[in-house]
Amino acid sequence: MSESIIRLGDCPSQRWKNGLGSTREIAVHPLTVGCSDFLWRASLAEVDSTAPFSRFPGIDRHIVLLDGAGFTMTLDDNQLHPLTTPFEPLAFPGEARVGVQLAGGPSRDFNLMVQRSQARGDVVVWRRQGYCPLTLTTVLVHAARGEIDTADGTLRCGDSWRPAAPSNGHVLLREDAVALMIRIERNL
Repeated sequence: MSESIIRLGDCPSQRWKNGLGSTREIAVHPLTVGCSDFLWRASLAEVDSTAPFSRFPGIDRHIVLLDGAGFTMTLDDNQLHPLTTPFEPLAFPGEARVGVQLAGGPSRDFNLMVQRSQARGDVVVWRRQGYCPLTLTTVLVHAARGEIDTADGTLRCGDSWRPAAPSNGHVLLREDAVALMIRIERNL
């Protein structure tokens, strides 16, 4: 098995920075950094209470609902942002105070955090069966649903793949698959 494929079962659960929830870190770059010294970080979080999100000053955050009814986020006590539709990314500043109101039971979401002073990032959602092109800025592909074939093997739902080098290659989405493509571009 390739080291570039990250199986969700190999990612241990850990507490949020504020200690009020749990997450599974999928990937961080560079690999040798601590909780807030990363260029970018991808994780899966379990949201099962109204606990506020951890604050990350200087970080751009992107969140995508994967499973469950979702929740409404209240940023800085006045901006409401529903996260109730699966596979629709939402970006917000990491320094914002984020309160949560559950729409139903527990939810699971994908998170991307990017050090704003050093890079820009985004999450692109692919839902079409067939070949999905990579870009030179693609750093991670996450199987949000179904199975995805990569150059290094097959991803099952919850697994991720880090391309070994920048590539103009592709991945193959099987029937009903949804891929989250993480793109990072360093600031000039």
